[in-house]
Amino acid sequence: METFLIAFFAFLVVMSGMAVGVMFKRKPIAGSCGGLNAISDADHCLICGSAVDKDSPLKDRLNGECPRKKAMREKLEREAAMEGSAGKA
Repeated sequence: METFLIAFFAFLVVMSGMAVGVMFKRKPIAGSCGGLNAISDADHCLICGSAVDKDSPLKDRLNGECPRKKAMREKLEREAAMEGSAGKA
């Protein structure tokens, strides 16, 4: 229980410090330049104005099937095809 209380108060202090920092800077909290901005069709970041990477893997994940899921599906299809051809021989 003591560990929980120590951790709780440590998180409370950190969160309070971040809140005070935001209040004094008077800037809104913003995301990173490459995150969700990379998946939009914009040519530049909505926050800082820098160019967006057109080859971002985030676009593949949201515009189609996740690359890992696609690779797994293709692997299973190949294995099924091999089993099917081995069963015919």
